Amino acid sequence: MPNGEFAARKLVRQRKHQRLLKKWLKRRKLKLKQKYDAVGTVPRARALVLQKYAVEQKQPHSGQIKCVRVQLIKNGKVVGAFVPGDGAVNFIDEHDEVTIEGMGGSQRGQMGCIPGLKYKVTEVNGTNMVEIIKGRKEKPKR
Repeated sequence: MPNGEFAARKLVRQRKHQRLLKKWLKRRKLKLKQKYDAVGTVPRARALVLQKYAVEQKQPHSGQIKCVRVQLIKNGKVVGAFVPGDGAVNFIDEHDEVTIEGMGGSQRGQMGCIPGLKYKVTEVNGTNMVEIIKGRKEKPKR
């Protein structure tokens, strides 16, 4: 512990340094989520579908994961989004408006065996994907 005339100043500086070593606090203070996350600080965003494609799963799994490349309406950034559900990609066409959400990986990261995808599709043209897949609702035309 420092003691003396400028001890308080040194203690404050040390405490500030120690607090910035915490990841969550550093991200909040330096506003890293706003800078580097395509969606920003909001939980979901609307986007337009540019193309449909499939990616290989990471080891030890095998199979094709159906995805869409989308362009966000709010800032024009292009990101990839995972389409959850069996046969769900068949209900999505190019130039549809979709709503994307984060998938829940830690620190803006990916989930599980899905490589490099941080977002998932939840709505198509304003209608919930789960209800479209189960046949409760029909996808509206744009």
